[in-house]
Amino acid sequence: MQLYVGLDVHSKSSVFVIQDESGKVLGEGKAPSTPAGLRGLRDRYQLPPGTAAALESGTNAFFVADELSALELSPRVIDAAEVRARITRPLQKSDRRDAFELCDGLRRGIYRSEVWVPPPTVRRVRQLLSRRRHFVNLKTAQVNAVKRLLRETGRAPLSRRLQVASGWEKLLDALADQEALQSLVRCHQAVWVTAAEQVKHLETQLMDATAPWQPELDRLMTVPGVGRIVATTFLAVVFDARRFATAKRVASYTGLVPSTFQSGDQDRHGHITGRGSSELRSMLCEAAQHAQRISSPLNPYYARIKARRGYRMAIVAVAHRLCRMLYAML
Repeated sequence: MQLYVGLDVHSKSSVFVIQDESGKVLGEGKAPSTPAGLRGLRDRYQLPPGTAAALESGTNAFFVADELSALELSPRVIDAAEVRARITRPLQKSDRRDAFELCDGLRRGIYRSEVWVPPPTVRRVRQLLSRRRHFVNLKTAQVNAVKRLLRETGRAPLSRRLQVASGWEKLLDALADQEALQSLVRCHQAVWVTAAEQVKHLETQLMDATAPWQPELDRLMTVPGVGRIVATTFLAVVFDARRFATAKRVASYTGLVPSTFQSGDQDRHGHITGRGSSELRSMLCEAAQHAQRISSPLNPYYARIKARRGYRMAIVAVAHRLCRMLYAML
């Protein structure tokens, strides 16, 4: 007899519902969101190997999916947006009802947006990239804060070259006669230096974590404007290119396609959808800046779009093209 499990996962405990092929509820309740708690759930209801278990995408989804796989069950991580769109009683939300909807939808086969669960090695790379981005943003915040301080005191021209350590030292020397302002700048410099050290440390870990995929990274870095971080981000998000049938689907997966509304005689296109990895989109847009150089092979395409639609549209169009090129090469 085929069984189906729906899990509404939370950090401390998970609410579950179990159904058979006919839709009869065989069990429901709570179980701790721990390896021991999930093992107890399997043993209590004698779930056979390969039992399908549905859970929403979220912070704990990959951890629970790993534990279910270790218990020889078959986890299915469903996009939370699709689960919310398909619930039958949206104004009567409860954990038990969410678990039931997951279980019943899995049994009836109505879910289409299944989230790919990457292997632990890829997840490790994603975590390192996320932490690196955090500290890069922290560095940028310190630079912007000091620039504002200097503008408030009429010393805006002194805010140049704050992206390197020598620029901070020159700024402190120029503020030798402004002890109060200098002490504030030193506070931001200390945070900037610490964040820069963490970025270097994380980049070293990234080099070690991505060593098995060095041939793929070398190939991706031949694309104009694509460096190691952009290539690593693309590889970590897409990884197995065979998951996508065409390059168009990869662009849609990264949110770099225009939103569409078509009904009858109306056919409107708006901003990009913005779905998928925001970090990959920002990285591709940064790489697209390279197309502004005359020497770039993508410069004619960039210039043509910019003349018709403007700078921002041109950058997004180049980022879209870069995404398709990277997919083809991967």
